Amino acid sequence: MTAPRPCRRAWIRGVLFPVLCAVALLTATAVPATAAQPGAPHSARQSGTVVRTDHGLVRGVSHGPYTTFDGIPYAAPPTGPLRWRAPAPAATWHGVRDATTAAQRCVQMPTPGAGAVLGSEDCLYLNVTVPTPKPKPKPTAQKRPVLVWMHGGAFLGGSGSDYSAEQLAVRGDTVVVTVNYRLGIFGYFGHPGLGSAPPFGLADQQAALRWVRANAERFGGDPRSVTLFGESAGALSICAHLTSPTAVGLFQRAVLQSGSCLTSFPRGALGPGTPAYEPFAPQADVQTAGAAAARQLGCPADGGDEVLACLRGQSTDRLATAQLMQSFNRPAFGNALLPVAPDQALASGRFHRVPVILGTNQDEMRMFVGLSLAAFPIRTESDYRARLVDAFGPAAPAVEAQYPAAHHPTPALAWAAVLTDRSFSCTTLAAGRAIAARAPGLPLYGYEFSDPDAPVLSGLPANPGFPYGAAHGFEMPFLFSSLPTERPLTDAQRALSDRMVGYWTNFARTGNPNTSDAPLWPALHPSSPLAGSVQSLAPGPGGIRPVDAHSAHHCSFWDRLPR
Repeated sequence: MTAPRPCRRAWIRGVLFPVLCAVALLTATAVPATAAQPGAPHSARQSGTVVRTDHGLVRGVSHGPYTTFDGIPYAAPPTGPLRWRAPAPAATWHGVRDATTAAQRCVQMPTPGAGAVLGSEDCLYLNVTVPTPKPKPKPTAQKRPVLVWMHGGAFLGGSGSDYSAEQLAVRGDTVVVTVNYRLGIFGYFGHPGLGSAPPFGLADQQAALRWVRANAERFGGDPRSVTLFGESAGALSICAHLTSPTAVGLFQRAVLQSGSCLTSFPRGALGPGTPAYEPFAPQADVQTAGAAAARQLGCPADGGDEVLACLRGQSTDRLATAQLMQSFNRPAFGNALLPVAPDQALASGRFHRVPVILGTNQDEMRMFVGLSLAAFPIRTESDYRARLVDAFGPAAPAVEAQYPAAHHPTPALAWAAVLTDRSFSCTTLAAGRAIAARAPGLPLYGYEFSDPDAPVLSGLPANPGFPYGAAHGFEMPFLFSSLPTERPLTDAQRALSDRMVGYWTNFARTGNPNTSDAPLWPALHPSSPLAGSVQSLAPGPGGIRPVDAHSAHHCSFWDRLPR
């Protein structure tokens, strides 16, 4: 696999959200493959197994203890007249469709200096991993739980095929599905002519869940035991589905990793002067941006069928620019899929009552800060204070009093701690309290991945004196072995990986992560929301234990500070 190229300094200065570029590109860790065609021949080396889906036969490939089925279409290609429409049903096929090669990833935000579009609009495919041998029909109670993974990447990059799921499938005895969904302008575009269209990328994800409901049993899975899990933008997607009326019955459990319905960034978090970031946008704002994009592309301004025909006639490469992709990476609310903003839906109790795990990493924002330090260094207390003023205005002195630079190894690490607590740790704990308050009997579990020496994801720049610690995304190699890191897991980290796989898959099976051979993971309770009931996940003796993350991350302070 090839590591993504980091963004150049000039590029960082030139785009609206400078770090989102690198965040998205970090997920593009696999070489894109050409979509497999139905009935394509397979070699003797790829001696796999055949499963009949509701659309036709697919042939996977055995890897010893597990079998994979890659590049299965769950919706029609959203191209031509289907661009910016809700996903349509995939066509059926005759014969046996080759499912030994991943399909192309959805169009990604371009890398600096790239000469060609990365990915394809024909990308609505998913991948299935099952334990070998091929599951035989069993009574319903014995069917395997199904885990459906939604990748991260700022709604701008990534692919389901980047995540090899054999650990979760084999060690957890589960069926794992990883999903591609439309990104950037192709997934989150709006326009007055489209009316209250849903966020297309989220609609794709729900179409994939409907495919799972129709086909899980054919792969040995239980369609009534589906756990939706994802990280970063994937977790934000799950927040949306938790509050979406059109997702009712599509999943029975949810795991949100490093993203919640309350996640947001203050002004200046991604670089001096950058605007505050809220992951979801009002439908009217997205339509206004779409009308401006149409004018930029030279399409008529009447807002009728003619402008939509013009927009749908634009080439992929004309749309897949950094400026246009980043202009449309926030799912819209105010439509049938997302009637209201997810944070408001959560606060008012309008969410699906399913068991939930939600958590963060101890040093989330070190990844974002580390990506931007070359362009925006924070060398002195004066630099640090300027960033605080930019982000918090008149509240900056109060924030500095909570996080004096002298209490941290460097001013840059102090700034990362401020952003971690403000944007991830405390908002996630607050989301947990909101769920518990509205659904006090709901199984609810919190965690903090806190390995200070977690392997660094490949592609991140080295910054002397700035260790990444347990940064954003660093828990994922403990669940998915395919993610490239600068070094392999140690023996102690592999033991932690086994524990995490056990927790995740037992939660998928029962709605409770606990097993008899693992440290107790206490549930979050509304009667004691600040108790030490968030599970620390770290290697070594005592690394897995309840901790009081609320106090450790100054959440009483952030809960009082107006957002």
